[in-house]
Amino acid sequence: MSNHCHQDQTHRWVLCPHCDMTTKLPGLVPGTRATCMRCESTLATAWHEPLRRPMVYAFSALVMLVLANLFPFISISVMGMTNQISLLQIPQAMVDDKYRFLATIFLLFVQIIPATCLASILILTLNRRLPRQLTIPLAKGLFYMKNWGMAEIFMAGVLVSFVKLMAYGKIGLELGFWPWCLFCLCQLRAFQCLERHVIWQRISPVPPLPIEPTAGISGMNQNLRSCPCCAAIVAADDRYCPRCHQRGHARKPQSLQWTLSLLVTSIILYIPANIMPIMVTDALGSASGSNIMAGVIFLWNEGSWPIAMIIFVASILVPSMKILAIGWLSWNAGGYGTRDNHRMQIIYEIVEVVGRWSMVDVFVIAVLSALVRMGGLMNVYPAEGALLFCLVVILTMFSAQAFDPRLLWDREAIKTSEEESIE
Repeated sequence: MSNHCHQDQTHRWVLCPHCDMTTKLPGLVPGTRATCMRCESTLATAWHEPLRRPMVYAFSALVMLVLANLFPFISISVMGMTNQISLLQIPQAMVDDKYRFLATIFLLFVQIIPATCLASILILTLNRRLPRQLTIPLAKGLFYMKNWGMAEIFMAGVLVSFVKLMAYGKIGLELGFWPWCLFCLCQLRAFQCLERHVIWQRISPVPPLPIEPTAGISGMNQNLRSCPCCAAIVAADDRYCPRCHQRGHARKPQSLQWTLSLLVTSIILYIPANIMPIMVTDALGSASGSNIMAGVIFLWNEGSWPIAMIIFVASILVPSMKILAIGWLSWNAGGYGTRDNHRMQIIYEIVEVVGRWSMVDVFVIAVLSALVRMGGLMNVYPAEGALLFCLVVILTMFSAQAFDPRLLWDREAIKTSEEESIE
């Protein structure tokens, strides 16, 4: 009987993904959440109808995505000439300008990844049992890819491009624009309501615990680790999770080395990305290039101060601060600097959230280069700086993912053990 009760409680034990603290979740009522006692990260959230809610939002988002691609998106009228584009014409314009990499990035981050994640949510939340050979790869891909979807960031880029385009002509919002707005809202809501523990519990029960955990102690100190994919607790020596078969370790192998290598590479690219032109404007046969700072100055001089500040923060301040923040986190995780882990945890969470938004300037260029095609009157093309800046954003995102925040809290455990040995 006691063993049966122990197995019934298995799904309530979790290891915090940020600090590795062992916690036994209380019985959550819908509308509440559980947070880690040490780092205050959210461990679980209880939603009303946790399967049906994301399923409805995902289905609605997919319908809106199809409609947004079927109709023209936006248009511009300059001196009697009108040009309108659809969403699919944006990457096509970049392909025509020999920037296939940027076109691929646009399709991947703005259309393919969000659509794939939403379709995965729809399949995983259906009220029918599907083979594990299908559901496990879908769940793995979903929880890895969902942070790489950038539909809402593209939407912000569209709004910023409107401000730039209003200086040249009249902007028209076509039929495809409104479904895209609804798609962004429904997609964000679907991801917000998606609970990892609920999805994986539906696919397969939590495997038996190797030992009886003790709450309030690091998982590593109990020879336990958390699966990076399905969050199941397994023995630290087990290389593969028995539920999702994902390979894992107690800590990310060579986390600091990978983090710093990617960070240094992004710094090397960041300097020319800010110096080289990211966009070329050809007006009446006279071509001129502009870098990121020149675009900010142009918007500021035109009186668009809020938009100029948004571009400055997203494209200059955020990448710079993110590079400094990741370097600072690595410095502390390596055993140097301050031991204020709560502050470091806040910095890490901010880096995770805001890092993607630096891509907004790349999407502004994508919209402008596709829409402003007025023959001999005016044309806009992407330039080499846009490619380098895109690589900087992607590399810093990979760098943040390679960093293991549990290393920060491991220092606290070492400090505590040293103090106890002295006493």
